[in-house]
Amino acid sequence: MTSATEFSEPHAGEPPITMLNPDFPFSYDSYLADSAGLGSVPESALGTPVAVVGAGLSGLVTAYELMKLGLRPVIYEADQIGGRLRTASFAAAPDVVADLGGMRFPVSGKAFYHYVDLLGLETAAFPNPLDAATPSTVIELAGQSHFARTPADLPEFYREVSAAWKSAINDEAKFSEMQAAIRTRDTAEIKRIWNSLLEDFDEQTFYGFIAQSKAFRDAGFAHREAFGQVGFGTGGWDTDFPNSILEILRVVYTDADDSHRRIVGGAQRLPEALWNHEPDDLVHWPKGTSLASLHGKSPRAAVAKIRRDENGQLEITEKWGRTESFPTAVVTCQSWLLSTRIDTEESLFAPEMWTAIERSHYMQSSKTFVMVDRPFWKDIDPATGRPVMSMTLTDRLNRATYLLDDGDDRPAVILLSYTWNDDALKWLPLSADERVDLMLHSLKQIYPTLDIRSHIIGDPITVSWEDDPNFMGAFKANLPGQYRYQQRLFTHFAQQGIDEQRKGIFLAGDDVSFTAGWAEGAVTTGLNAVWGVIDYLGGSSAEGNPGPGEFIDELGPIKLR
Repeated sequence: MTSATEFSEPHAGEPPITMLNPDFPFSYDSYLADSAGLGSVPESALGTPVAVVGAGLSGLVTAYELMKLGLRPVIYEADQIGGRLRTASFAAAPDVVADLGGMRFPVSGKAFYHYVDLLGLETAAFPNPLDAATPSTVIELAGQSHFARTPADLPEFYREVSAAWKSAINDEAKFSEMQAAIRTRDTAEIKRIWNSLLEDFDEQTFYGFIAQSKAFRDAGFAHREAFGQVGFGTGGWDTDFPNSILEILRVVYTDADDSHRRIVGGAQRLPEALWNHEPDDLVHWPKGTSLASLHGKSPRAAVAKIRRDENGQLEITEKWGRTESFPTAVVTCQSWLLSTRIDTEESLFAPEMWTAIERSHYMQSSKTFVMVDRPFWKDIDPATGRPVMSMTLTDRLNRATYLLDDGDDRPAVILLSYTWNDDALKWLPLSADERVDLMLHSLKQIYPTLDIRSHIIGDPITVSWEDDPNFMGAFKANLPGQYRYQQRLFTHFAQQGIDEQRKGIFLAGDDVSFTAGWAEGAVTTGLNAVWGVIDYLGGSSAEGNPGPGEFIDELGPIKLR
């Protein structure tokens, strides 16, 4: 078991790691923090309606910032506000919640935390394996169980696995050099390192990278196997093994898989707060305006069709038939929906863009939660002197079990199983109760004297994101050879070079980001789209605070042959 912090701790006085994406190392946090704001549109454009498809985090950030500029965002949503930041309540205790999608947010995601802080949301450390916020961790592989409070408590074998991973990313992928450049925001150095790795690594899987590294070749297969099952930061990563190693490097370079916090009360509180917030620095709109008030407290219905009308505007037709035309639109929903659930006019995107949209690869993901009467895992076993249960990583069906509570005097939550891809698909045909039965059976093998069932109250909550027709997966994760597709999707917001008939519709959201799976990417692509709309409507960035589109040539993702 290894954590990025074991070899990325700053020296005294050094700046922290941020999610400064090596593909486009634009400082979104500084852009947001600048008192000059994000820009302006001509006075004649004030009040202009802008369609925003999707009320997930990216759509709401986009709409919120457009509203502040004096535009009128019109949000369309097929289900509920929040997208994959979805929080469910237990029926028997509505204030006890389970985060079905995003649940842990790295402190390096500074643009994300700009909104968390702006909206005054409370956060708490997330209990990842072997994290300082986690009282204890049990790792159980091949029937052998190990109790640990820190990585130093694990057998030497696990320290060897950790050392092999550290060596692999330093020797093969210039980890230390990249982190030093990210700390100092040396964008030229970030791009030099990253661009030198892109062409070779784009064709490489995660597993191929570790298998071909000298450190793991010398260590042997058992170390690679354990690394996949136990991993680093949040746990096992073997379900990511077929993905491009570029996806993994983006995560570890930026500490995205370490030092996580959760939003107290549930992650959905953030998009809901954006929906209801009344900013003080509004242009055009009266004081007290919010996204909720602009929409009469409810977003529009699901989008059924997107077309160009006879005047060249973007015509949005809702599920129930209402149609409205807009000068410009931002589409933040899962990109596959543009061909599977939304009748989208083909000419809106170039053929190569459609290829990029269609070839996105999604990770399946499943979670199952139960509510328990109290955080009983804090009880001490008199025979061992240890807690009766710990955060658990295993090669059994559950893979990862998390223990979540907000105090000893109230019910608590066990995330019995958090799985990905093949492991998630094993749960897909099973009911919630069937899932819980199998998960408890697995945990019984690890904790034979503990009666977890006696503590469960109410009904379980479960989700399989691949089974949701509005998402069809948890998030995008590129396969080898797909960097070119991502480059097209990400840079689409800077439209100076595209055909006129394809301008004015912008893509944003998790799919478009190079750091999919992290809320930071949803925020930053939403900000890209805001810049695109400003530019399209004849506006400009604020003086002294240039936006992302002005850096796309200098810092943007390069085109591979």
